[in-house]
Amino acid sequence: MSKKAFIFDLDGVIVDTAKYHFLAWRNLANTLGIPFSEAQNEQLKGVSRVRSLQKILEWGNKTISEEEFTNLMIEKNKEYLTYISTMNESEILPDVPRVLDYLIKNQQAIALGSASKNARIILEKVGLIDKFQAIVDGTNVTKGKPDPEVFLIGAKSVGVTPENCIVFEDSVAGIQAANSAQMISIGIGNEEVLHEADYVFTDFTTLTEEFMNSLFITEKV
Repeated sequence: MSKKAFIFDLDGVIVDTAKYHFLAWRNLANTLGIPFSEAQNEQLKGVSRVRSLQKILEWGNKTISEEEFTNLMIEKNKEYLTYISTMNESEILPDVPRVLDYLIKNQQAIALGSASKNARIILEKVGLIDKFQAIVDGTNVTKGKPDPEVFLIGAKSVGVTPENCIVFEDSVAGIQAANSAQMISIGIGNEEVLHEADYVFTDFTTLTEEFMNSLFITEKV
């Protein structure tokens, strides 16, 4: 049996920080006079901060200077950091610790693969940082999802080949990145949205030990 690695996205998979991104992006958009909806926020899931601001400007048909662009990104992150500074373990999504502990008990490699530059802070806040053998985040990558770079670096970090990796993602861009990397992709969320994934679960409460056992011996075809 080949060694496996389980790579987790952060936002919307381990913790629900999407609500904080939504508040910070909405406030930023409103200062530019651009309406911003939860549906638009869904399109920013798994997308880098730079690309997210570019998309908001495109939706509002606005052009700003490079300096203002940089300042807005800094302000957005400052506001987001004030939200996540109050996070604690109560914000871990249901059954995530159960799944992580089962993988650890079965000596599986666990890595994080997130676009967030605040991933380490969040994992420390919620008390999960010690569960991960490798953390690959927005500070380690040059290309955002759907480019597979973040997951390929994650696989390399734990010494596992891509076809022996299993990725948990809640975004379309993340699922596409996992598929591009030739990894097994598991969507966490809405099946209609995440239909490109190899498997989809509403959340981790429906992920059984039997299913995890099957992943220990499965490779991406």
